[in-house]
Amino acid sequence: MSRESQEFDIVLDEASLMARVEELADRLAPRLSGEWTAINILLGATPFTSDLMKALARRGVHPVLDALWLESYRDARESSGRVLVRADIVRPVKDRGVLLIDDVFDTGRTLDFARSHMLTKGAREVITVALARKPWAPTDETDVDFHAFDAPGRFLVGYGMDDAGKYRGLPYIGALD
Repeated sequence: MSRESQEFDIVLDEASLMARVEELADRLAPRLSGEWTAINILLGATPFTSDLMKALARRGVHPVLDALWLESYRDARESSGRVLVRADIVRPVKDRGVLLIDDVFDTGRTLDFARSHMLTKGAREVITVALARKPWAPTDETDVDFHAFDAPGRFLVGYGMDDAGKYRGLPYIGALD
């Protein structure tokens, strides 16, 4: 089947997705006292970051927002194994807490790289958050600190996640085989 006519199963509909983001904000908000910077890992985590920031604001938590553009997939469905910085953050994080926000926790390479990158820049603490956690993701010290839902072992699209640039705008999460 061509990518033009791809069909996929809905993993999380829009209402369920928003409920998961709210539940995540409930768990995160108590941890975020003091000065924090939320860092959106571009491009896939953008809708999730936006909704999570709104959910945190409803709980009285207002981190500074910045972005880090990392790339490991390009247009493939599997990680290249290398993480490249396409664009770095612009605000200093020295002596601040950093909340790293990613779309999918899969191999752990991206968040592990980003965590080390922020600590090198002087962050006092780094908390990692992913929208989805794959079943085979690492459970060691590189494990994600918080995630919204356990994803199936399939390729995810929608809500910022793409297949060669397509489907990012879907308001729900779908899965491809």
